[in-house]
Amino acid sequence: MSEQQVPSVGRVVHYVSHGTPVREDGTQAYTEQCRAAIITGAPDCDAHMECASLAVLNPGGLFFDQHVPHNETSQQRGGTWHWPERVG
Repeated sequence: MSEQQVPSVGRVVHYVSHGTPVREDGTQAYTEQCRAAIITGAPDCDAHMECASLAVLNPGGLFFDQHVPHNETSQQRGGTWHWPERVG
């Protein structure tokens, strides 16, 4: 997308879940997954990081978090959010 998007209340974004800890055999019960989330607040975090407060929509229920860092890199880490990828 050529223009910079600005986080604002009500916008839909993707949250990357943390997943469960890695077991001794190298497996995980749940891996990092993209989940739908709604921005519930767009606080001013600091000059070096864009963040948002989110309501995350998981298959098993809702999760709420504040000051979640924004990450648009190809290395999307658990506990961050990014804009949904364009489809079609």
